[in-house]
Amino acid sequence: MGFIVDTCGFLRYNKVKSIQTNTIPFLLDDFPQGKIQKGMESMKTKAVRIHGKMDLRLEEIELPQVGPDDVQVKIISDSICMSTYKAAVEGAEHKRVPDDVAEHPTIVGHEFCGVIQEVGENWKNKYKPGQGFAIQPAHFYKGSQMAPGYSYQYCGGDAQYGNVPIETLLMDCLLPYNSDVYFYGSLSEPMSCIIGTFHAMYHTKAGSYEHQMGIVEGGKMALLASVGPMGLGAIDYALHCDRRPSLLVVTDIDDERLARAESIYTVEHAKELGIELHYVNTAKPGCDTKYLRELTGGTGYDDVICFAPVRPVVEQAGDILGYDGCLNFFAGPTNKEFKAEFNWYNVHYLYTHVVGTSGGNTSDMREAIDMMTSGKINPAAMITHIGGLNAVVDTTLNLPNIRGGKKLIYTQIELPLTAIADFEKLGETDPLFAKLAEITKRHNGLWSPEAEKYLLANK
Repeated sequence: MGFIVDTCGFLRYNKVKSIQTNTIPFLLDDFPQGKIQKGMESMKTKAVRIHGKMDLRLEEIELPQVGPDDVQVKIISDSICMSTYKAAVEGAEHKRVPDDVAEHPTIVGHEFCGVIQEVGENWKNKYKPGQGFAIQPAHFYKGSQMAPGYSYQYCGGDAQYGNVPIETLLMDCLLPYNSDVYFYGSLSEPMSCIIGTFHAMYHTKAGSYEHQMGIVEGGKMALLASVGPMGLGAIDYALHCDRRPSLLVVTDIDDERLARAESIYTVEHAKELGIELHYVNTAKPGCDTKYLRELTGGTGYDDVICFAPVRPVVEQAGDILGYDGCLNFFAGPTNKEFKAEFNWYNVHYLYTHVVGTSGGNTSDMREAIDMMTSGKINPAAMITHIGGLNAVVDTTLNLPNIRGGKKLIYTQIELPLTAIADFEKLGETDPLFAKLAEITKRHNGLWSPEAEKYLLANK
């Protein structure tokens, strides 16, 4: 059983100034069960905290004792997100990191999963130790930008234990997670962001001002620069959601990554689902914008999602749109002056349009969990590395330079960051990796529930 935390998206309000405790006094008027209390006793936990720009430290800290209005959790897994790297780069300038983070460092990591450890008296009617839960921290509470993994001294994924923020409980953002596969719980956060992106696409109807939400069912769709971890999740969802396109074109400029994607999500499997799937290396001669349009029969695409904040890729995404085509810019640039050209003639006469998303909501997370636990999607393809809590600092600070997909951290163990592709070589001298190599081979080279259970039982 486990809980997870989702922090992406829909937090567009005033920047958090300071979070110095696990409770927020102004919330109490809306919380009649009782006054927040803290005992004299506490427990220690290892945690990776941000102190400032590019200043992450693995430290031992004390968590406040669980009071009547608190819930404490044990964290098992956290997948490292590029958003955490961006928070490390920006430090206190980041919109979710407190201004006084140097004096009151906060725990990083927001894609995490584990088990409920202890429940305060006022929440025992709802939660019990050992239950599985998901946390959606995009609370919409009085415009707050606070989020676990960025804003809290006592709650973040890169720790062994944490205390759930009170507003998470107040806003009913603790979601059921009825599985003991912890890495799926971690990956439901990025999958919810992908699902939210698909739901945020919209189209118009002649003579009406109402937008029709979602991708065009049976339409033509392109995913540009989309064989990284989030792109792989998008391919999986596009193939298995309830609004499938009839044509799906996936692009990148890396043959190795394209080949890996095609080996996991095959053209043959897509055909069985009624989808024409193409993988295209747009860096090769003859595979340019003109070719991408030719794959549609010249009509252009109904839905295009751009996964890279690179000007030529963004402009290509706009150039391949068809009539009433929707472009989703699903790529967070660090450059606040990032710009790209867009054809405004087509905006006026062909009704092309742009939307940008950076996360999912509670409904998206529920859908992600349901699809994973029912076997409809398998986001294990996102994961290329595993490690322990001791690997978090170096991995996060060097994330853009480490090839591959998601880096999955098991917070209760020590383990250097290790590529799944290296298991077999390491297994020549280490029985643990020899067994993990054997398991991953049985699962098409992917991380799996079997591999997780073996690792946690033997490390």
